[in-house]
Amino acid sequence: MKSKVINQVSTAVQETGNLLKQDGPLPKGTGLASGVLALTLAVLSLLGVAAFHYPQYLTTPELRHAYSPDLIRHIMFAALVLSGSISLLNVLFKRKRSLNAVAAALVLISVAAGGSHVPVTDFPDHTPYIGLDWFILDLLGSTIIFAALEKIFPLYKGQLLFRKEWQTDIVHFAVNHFIVGLALLTVNFAVHRLFGWMLNDRVHDLVHAIPFLPQLLLCILVADLAQYWLHRSYHEVPFLWRFHAVHHSAKTMDWLAGSRQHMLELICTRVGVLGALYVLGFEKSVMDAYIIIVGFQAVFNHANVHLPWGPLKYLVVTPDFHHWHHASDDVAIDRNYAAHYAFLDHVFGTAIKGQQGFPEKYGVQGDYMPDGFLNQLRFPFRSQK
Repeated sequence: MKSKVINQVSTAVQETGNLLKQDGPLPKGTGLASGVLALTLAVLSLLGVAAFHYPQYLTTPELRHAYSPDLIRHIMFAALVLSGSISLLNVLFKRKRSLNAVAAALVLISVAAGGSHVPVTDFPDHTPYIGLDWFILDLLGSTIIFAALEKIFPLYKGQLLFRKEWQTDIVHFAVNHFIVGLALLTVNFAVHRLFGWMLNDRVHDLVHAIPFLPQLLLCILVADLAQYWLHRSYHEVPFLWRFHAVHHSAKTMDWLAGSRQHMLELICTRVGVLGALYVLGFEKSVMDAYIIIVGFQAVFNHANVHLPWGPLKYLVVTPDFHHWHHASDDVAIDRNYAAHYAFLDHVFGTAIKGQQGFPEKYGVQGDYMPDGFLNQLRFPFRSQK
C-alpha cells in the first residue's frame, strides 16, 4: 500500500514536470488551464509561507516597509482558497488529475506550514537576502496586468501565453529577481567608486531647485541618454554584443521576453545609468518615480500590445517602436535604441523611418543563440568560431 502511494505521487510529480517542459495552447474543458492557474497560485503561496518564516533572508529590505503584511496575508489566503478549490474540483471530476493533485498537495503543505498565519517576530534587518518577495509580487502583478493587456490589445492575435522558450524566460525572470540583493550591492559599490569623485554640491542644489515634474522629465532624459549610448555600444562593439545577444535571442515578444538578459549586462547598464543620475543628485522622490517608470516600460515595451499612439510615438518609446529594435529584418538591425524617449533615435539618426506594419520575425540573425538559462549565461565566454 505504501509503495503504491509513493508510486502514484512519483508519477504525478513526473507528469507535472513533463507538462511544464511543454509549450502550446491550453485546451478548454480539459482542466489544464485551471490546473496551471491552481499550480501557479499554490507555488507562489508556498514561497510566500517560506518568506514569512525567514523574512530576514528571503525578503527585500526596501520592500519590507513598502507593503502591508496584513494585506499580503489576505492575498495569500485568497490564493490558497482559490488554488485548493480549483485543484480539488478538477481531481474530483478527473480533469488533469496529476497536475491538480500536485497543486492540492502544495496547498496542504502551505497550510500545514502555517499558511497565511505564520507569525513574524523581530529579526535583523541587514542580513544577506534573496528577493523572493519581489519575485512573487512582480510575477503575480505582471501576469495580471500585462497578460490582460496582451489579450485585450494584442499586436499579434492568437499568440500563445505558453509560447516556445517561455521556460527559459521565466528562469531569467526568477534569477534576476533573486539576485536583486547582490546586484544592488554590486551596483552601489561600483557607482560610488566610479562616480563619487564627480559629485558637486552646486550641481545638486541646482537640480533640487527644479520642481518635481520637470525634474522627473530631466531625470528620465539623463537616464535615457546614458542608456542610449550604452545600448548602442552593446550593438557596435563585438565583445559587448556577445552579452547583449542573449536579450535579442527571444523569438517571441511578450511581457516576459524583456526578462531575458545576461546578468553582467544588467549590472553594467545599471551602473552606467544610475551613475549619471547619482552625479546630478536627483531628489529621492524623483528617483522613486523614475524607478517605477523604468520598471513599467522595461516590461511594457516588450509586451505583445498594440495601441493607437498617434503623434506620441515620436516622443516616447512604445511597444511598436521597441519591437522593431528586436526584429531580425535587415532594416531593423542596430536601430531604435532608446528606452524612454523615442526622439533620441531621431536626433542621433538611428530611428527606423517610414517603416510600415510590424515585424514578422524576431531574434538574432543566424539564430545561433542556444536555448536555456545556463547555456545563455555561458555563451559570451565561449570561443567564437
